[in-house]
Amino acid sequence: MKAMLQCMSHTPLKGYFDPSPEVVGEVAGLVNAVREEVVRFDPEVIYLFAPDHYNGVFLDLMPQFCIGMGATSVGDYMTPVGPLDVPRRLAERCAEAVIDCGIDLAFSYRMQVDHGFAQALVEMTGALDRYPVIPIMINAVAPPLVSFKRARQLGEALGRFAGREHERVLFIGSGGLSHNPPIPAIATASDPVVIERLIAGRNPTPEARDARQKRTIAAARAFAAGDDGLHALSPEWDRSFMRQVQARDWTAIDAYRNDEVSKAAGASTHEAKTWVAAAAAMEAACAQDWTAEERYYRPVPEWVAGFGALSGRSH
Repeated sequence: MKAMLQCMSHTPLKGYFDPSPEVVGEVAGLVNAVREEVVRFDPEVIYLFAPDHYNGVFLDLMPQFCIGMGATSVGDYMTPVGPLDVPRRLAERCAEAVIDCGIDLAFSYRMQVDHGFAQALVEMTGALDRYPVIPIMINAVAPPLVSFKRARQLGEALGRFAGREHERVLFIGSGGLSHNPPIPAIATASDPVVIERLIAGRNPTPEARDARQKRTIAAARAFAAGDDGLHALSPEWDRSFMRQVQARDWTAIDAYRNDEVSKAAGASTHEAKTWVAAAAAMEAACAQDWTAEERYYRPVPEWVAGFGALSGRSH
């Protein structure tokens, strides 16, 4: 079988508050190159690991891992609204295989996904539904969180299944790297409206979604101007992590502690677990016969993100 890996940061701030034209051009060139590679590869199916940002999954029931048997994009931050092309029977078989490996995987027949999924699909393939896709949500915002090791084990279990099922498969990890956007936390929230939104905030009004997005943009502007209200980006952490994924240094990756990652690189850096799961799936599907390369890295304060990309190919 042939397999491809594409890991890339996402940011909802593209087009709302951008860095210099030089950086925008660099990232656009990267995205175009990756899309061309994906189109040439022409995957039979995509396994997409991504987080949610309190747009589709909430604290009334927060799984650590959830696979979609059907999924629709909510259309936040310039991403399109609409269904993903989820092959239901394949997703069901995948879920059964992963659970048989001892991974407690939740599932949804009506998954709602946000820009974490939609931006990756649109940028890497050109549309939400160009290819069949199995969406897998990894909780990266609502403690308690699973470990990096457990994310790797999820990826391994899924990769073993995919390696048996397909001739050409693409694994995508969408998230990270170091960042700490202004996402409220139940532990510190005091406003009853905010608390209710965290617990059961599905399907907000257009006005409520617009107000939330404006708050995020305002926070990004303040952060880029030097406001220290958000955790600083951590290029050192980002580059070290990318080297470890590229080298498939699973011992080092398994050793990450959640509290130490949050302290070093920001609370939303746990989105990097999507990279771990996708790379581990690649490793298992290819029986370790693949190589990875770093494609891009730059800290981008305007996007409140350490923005990176890494690719892999089977031999």
